[in-house]
Amino acid sequence: MVNDRQIAVYGGIDTHADTHHIAVIDAAGRRLGDVQIPTTAAGYRAAVQFLGSWNGLVRVGIECTGSYGAAVTRAVRDAGMTVVEVNRPNLFDRRLRGKTDVFDAYSAAEAVLSGRATAAPKGGDGFVESLRVLRSSRSSALSARTATINQIKGLLVTAPEQLRARYRGLSSTKLIAVLAATRPTATPVSANEATAYSLRLLARRWQTLTEQIEELAGHMQRLLEDHAPALMDVYGVGRDTAAQLLITAGDNPERLRSEAAFAALAGACPIPASSGKTNRHRLNRAGDRQANSALYHIVIVRLRYDQETRDYAARRTAEGKTKMEIIRCLKRYLVRQLYPLIVDTVRPRQDALTA
Repeated sequence: MVNDRQIAVYGGIDTHADTHHIAVIDAAGRRLGDVQIPTTAAGYRAAVQFLGSWNGLVRVGIECTGSYGAAVTRAVRDAGMTVVEVNRPNLFDRRLRGKTDVFDAYSAAEAVLSGRATAAPKGGDGFVESLRVLRSSRSSALSARTATINQIKGLLVTAPEQLRARYRGLSSTKLIAVLAATRPTATPVSANEATAYSLRLLARRWQTLTEQIEELAGHMQRLLEDHAPALMDVYGVGRDTAAQLLITAGDNPERLRSEAAFAALAGACPIPASSGKTNRHRLNRAGDRQANSALYHIVIVRLRYDQETRDYAARRTAEGKTKMEIIRCLKRYLVRQLYPLIVDTVRPRQDALTA
């Protein structure tokens, strides 16, 4: 290890489920040292101690700050160190030199030194993180409920005719209620008994998932009404779209340099598509697609119910714009309108922390 601790130092952390590998390099890219730690409280303290032993530490690049690296990111940031998110390994170097934890840790440090990695990680410790967890649980419950009703209808298709005739013509809601109230034999033997028994269990599973979905939606609504009333008051913005846009922005708005940066993050910035005498822009297919989907749903609501938006669409159509081009323009306008509201929603938390 190099004895001179006053040089500028850059750190890198390669994250995994059970262990992390930490490496440091100097401003010239020379390797100074590396260490492996377990993903435990003691390991995170060792990581902070190792990085803190280099007085010239400038920044630390950490892979997967939203998953495997979430805990070590919090520990390093709480120690007052600047963290940069590293999510794109250098594939060219990996093809040349292969892949090891040591190499990936040094690559993360080199990404910070070169300026290839500049994004600040999401905070992960505010009400936006609470929204993310609740929305993730609700999304999985919605998927499970859809799979459950599809399985119920699939069983009915192949069920004996006596069983099918009993439930033919019922709506999904009525079907679930009737199936959940049945009392099939507790020890099914025949195919008819086994099908009836399975249908009752699936119907009750659907009801349980529905209760969870409604409960999670209520918690999300409460958080948004308490912390983001101005955002919720915007025409066309609902619970799910507001939550997704806040999740995309994160708890720390300083990671978004400007309105244009948020537009790029949400895939709503215009992409030049000009050639020859054609001068136009096209839809952006990059960025956070869930955030882009949230913007799209808000635009669709406005196109259907907001007269001002409908007039704008009619005017742009008369100018020769296609529907997709009009939607692109409206999404970019939405970012301009919503970005300051999103920043103001999270900024009080930052002010409270620095007060």
